[in-house]
Amino acid sequence: MLGLTDDGASPQKGLNPHEGEPHSWEGTRRARGFAQGRAQIWPRGVLRTRGWGWPCPRTGARAHLSSRRCVAQVRAAAVAGGGAGLRRPPASPRWLYLSPADVSQHGRCCCTMAAAGRLRPSAGCCRRLRAGLRLLLLLWAGTAIQGSRGEERELHACKESEYHYEYTACDSLGSRWRVAVPHTPGLCTGLPDPIKGTECSFSCKAGQFLDMKDQSCKPCAEGRYSLGTGIRFDEWDELPHGFASIATNLESDSSVSESLENCTTSTWVPLGDYVASNTDECTATLMYAVNLKQSGTVSFEYIYPDSSIVFEFFVQNDQCQPTVEESRWMRTTEKGWASHNVELSRGNNVLYWRTTAFSVWSKVPKPVLVRNIGITGVAYTSECFPCKAGTYAATSGSSFCQLCPANSYSSKGATSCQRCEPDTYSDQGSSSCKPRPPCTDKDYFYTHTACDASGETQLMFKWAEPKTCSEDLPTARHLPPSEVKTKCPPCNPGFFKTNSSACEPCPSGSYSSGSGCISCAAGTEPALGFEYKWWNTLPANMETTVLSGINFEYKGMAGWEVAGDYIYTAAGASDNDFMILTMVVPGFRPPQAVMEDVENKEVARITFVFETICSVNCELYFMVGVNSRTNTPVETWNGSKEKQSYTYIIEKNATMSFTWAFQRTAYHEVGRKYTNDVAKLYSINVTNVMDGVASYCRLCALESSGSCTSCPPGNYIDRASGACHPCAPSTYLKAHQPYGSQACIPCGPGTKSNKIHSLCYNDCRFSLDKDGRTLEYDFSALANSTSFAGGPSFTSKGLKYFHHFSISLCGNHGRKMATCMDNVTDMRVPDGEAEFSKSVTSYVCQSIIVPSDVMGYKTIVSSQPVSLADRVIGVTTETTLDNITSLPELFTPGNVGLTDVIFFYRSNDVTQSCSSGRATAIHLRCDPLKTGSGALSVPSKCPDGTCDGCTFHFLWETSTACPLCSAYDYHTIVSACLGGIQRTTYVWREPKLCSGGIPLPEQKVSICKTMDFWLKVGISAGTCAAVLLTVMTCYFWKKNQKLEYKYSKLVMNSTAKDSELPAADSCAIMEGEDVEDDLIFTSKKSLFGKIKSFTYKVGACLLCRC
Repeated sequence: MLGLTDDGASPQKGLNPHEGEPHSWEGTRRARGFAQGRAQIWPRGVLRTRGWGWPCPRTGARAHLSSRRCVAQVRAAAVAGGGAGLRRPPASPRWLYLSPADVSQHGRCCCTMAAAGRLRPSAGCCRRLRAGLRLLLLLWAGTAIQGSRGEERELHACKESEYHYEYTACDSLGSRWRVAVPHTPGLCTGLPDPIKGTECSFSCKAGQFLDMKDQSCKPCAEGRYSLGTGIRFDEWDELPHGFASIATNLESDSSVSESLENCTTSTWVPLGDYVASNTDECTATLMYAVNLKQSGTVSFEYIYPDSSIVFEFFVQNDQCQPTVEESRWMRTTEKGWASHNVELSRGNNVLYWRTTAFSVWSKVPKPVLVRNIGITGVAYTSECFPCKAGTYAATSGSSFCQLCPANSYSSKGATSCQRCEPDTYSDQGSSSCKPRPPCTDKDYFYTHTACDASGETQLMFKWAEPKTCSEDLPTARHLPPSEVKTKCPPCNPGFFKTNSSACEPCPSGSYSSGSGCISCAAGTEPALGFEYKWWNTLPANMETTVLSGINFEYKGMAGWEVAGDYIYTAAGASDNDFMILTMVVPGFRPPQAVMEDVENKEVARITFVFETICSVNCELYFMVGVNSRTNTPVETWNGSKEKQSYTYIIEKNATMSFTWAFQRTAYHEVGRKYTNDVAKLYSINVTNVMDGVASYCRLCALESSGSCTSCPPGNYIDRASGACHPCAPSTYLKAHQPYGSQACIPCGPGTKSNKIHSLCYNDCRFSLDKDGRTLEYDFSALANSTSFAGGPSFTSKGLKYFHHFSISLCGNHGRKMATCMDNVTDMRVPDGEAEFSKSVTSYVCQSIIVPSDVMGYKTIVSSQPVSLADRVIGVTTETTLDNITSLPELFTPGNVGLTDVIFFYRSNDVTQSCSSGRATAIHLRCDPLKTGSGALSVPSKCPDGTCDGCTFHFLWETSTACPLCSAYDYHTIVSACLGGIQRTTYVWREPKLCSGGIPLPEQKVSICKTMDFWLKVGISAGTCAAVLLTVMTCYFWKKNQKLEYKYSKLVMNSTAKDSELPAADSCAIMEGEDVEDDLIFTSKKSLFGKIKSFTYKVGACLLCRC
């Protein structure tokens, strides 16, 4: 067989095309002792070359024969012999396989083509080939001897120790040949002839290997193991041969090119017994390529403790296509190592372990650990693997090796473990023993014994497990003696002491403060729950253990110890171990009103009082699990914390687990240095527990028979009568404390209560009295969920991400519509468990978004959802409500004359920095130019939406935020009368700051007279009035002249003597009087004087008549 590459390169690394074994030719060459520049001469004339020298029989010198030239010669020989060309086997596409039938003295290759389409030598050519090869060897050996010392010697017959057997590559019929290969060419002669090999599909069972001499399966000897058709990688002092670890950052933005270099060190790191992933935002990939001769499997063990890292495992075939998509996403682990198995198909398979951290906060996630990678389906295993140090195989035919127990050790290939000397110790799976250090006060802890029959307890000391110190050394500390017995504390509330001083739960319908059980009075019922405040023994529903901070395995030892008034963390095996305390609650029984309210998620509450005392950066985690699913951290405390209380609202009625985990330091060091750093729990109180116990009795509504019943939703219990009364309108009821009218709390401004008075909501409408008018708002178009993302952010490694917000302004009658999901977790959650995937539904929520073009996934990666608004506090134009302040200066100034309408919310999530929960303020600003949903934005000074991490501010500019239009918002324009028609038009006032409401009235058209007509009528009427006035003036003037004369005569006659007869009463002209007497000379008077004189005379005349 002749194996060549098209370009003189070596075969694919990790793929042995000859045997199907997962190792490179470079390793094979080194194992066989071939030096660079020497040819490999195989039986049957097999030539392996990578540009090495070939002994030229004509000159005895070493002439270089390149692979390209040899390929050309072989092609020419094949064509000359009737061949149809060269075949490229699918198992190794870069290699060409030829069987030379003859090699001429000039180095030319001649071949004949068999009918099966495979180059195969004839019998005569094989004889000539073997003879030619022997001649070549003799000539080369003779030349070498003469060139060195000039001495001549004959080659001896090859011994079994000087060669080994291998199989040729499988042909298209699935057959192969067994050939003998010398360890060092040219040292011996007379190799065994090739014989027919086993079928390519032949394999041995686990615990066996294929003996190449007689081609049969034999069991592995003691101290060795075999997977049969597989291989296993369980030593990770360095990356095993064939593995590759690369790290990339797929961010293509050139502006962050400097950060791409930071990913060069973010690879998978071998750490002895396992390999650990990266913990940053880079994408680290561990790869391994293998060629299988038959269908097989890949299996491995892993620890995946932190969901903020995306961990995926997938397999690609030789066409770079994934083979199993549904098992791509790995599930997080809780209890030590988990195993994963994937079926592999025949042919090339490339295995990928890939991790990317999505934690954009300052907290560093825990890495993924992988160990014991096993692959089955390779062609055969010709030898068994020795057990690694720290393990052993006591019997023959073993398929795996067992770990040595603690305080024992073993070397490589051991059949048993050796016990350590008394002054030394070792951990499980150790290859050597370590000397025991002297015991110190950090190697023991104190605890309280359980109450004895006399009702007494005792403070005693115990060695921390595992005990690795020695008490016999001169400076060693001894275990302190136990203290004097003291009286046991009372039982926890809801329990009572039996005759054996044990605490038992009180029967149903009774309560206890810790001493004796008392039946609840009429009109009351027990408030079921768990209240632990005395720690003499660990409660039955709690357990404790220690989780290794190195490989995250449980060590089967107590991590917390009782101490009477509190329970505290004991000393672990190492300072970076996690001290675990877990409490399991089977379910809850909330009030009936809570169960009927689908929007009120508070099923129960857990409250605990704790304290941490630390000299280094310790951490206390509080985690919650649902139905034994993955525990999710809900709060973390770093460093020393004073005694304080924490409350968590339970929103699911299911079996819940609550876990407290304490880690003294994240760095591993030999020995115990910080055992005085402890976490203490003083009390734990859980409400509404199903089948719980009661520490008190609470009021209940009474039936006619006097038994307790539940009030209808929205009704409170009268303390005096026990009757149910409905809450007043626009108030909501505290369902967990429905006692008295004060339990009905008024809703905030702009909100009202639902029908069952369980919450307050805004119906997407708002009214505002301003400047003597009422502004009406309708936000119904903004009720559904609206999403937007802030500006891009980059982590220290250059990963681009966005803060994604989902907002449902007023929801649907109090039902929240905005949803944020962790779709990375959803990819890992099997069908039927989606209910317990991490998603958030609220008025406003936030998640971290990584674009799909960055990570190369099919969908956008969303993680770390957080609720920002669970309940509406109020709707107002004021900038402060319920201690939430959102100043207008955070945003650019708005319209003059219209203030922003602000929605205020609060969330139920209480954190260390946000003791009242997170708060949200949404400014609704009228912008007639932005129709539809408008535009959402965050303050320019706070690009993440918050400046303090607790209060989030948003500006929503849209035409929907404008008040409803009314008659005040338009004015009237009346046109001129044109052609007898006049038009009345209604126009919006500018700028138009309203939306919807009443429509603009339609234009009115009316009949009118033109201006010319009325002008003519006016002139005519004026003229007639002027003529009439002139005529009347003349007439009255004439009459006035006559009256003036008569009056003058009358005045003159009034001066007559008294004896004379009185003058006639008539003012007329007497008979015989001369008309000339009418002429009276008077001085010229003004018009005003004339009028005055005339008035005087008329008055005198009238007086005369009288």
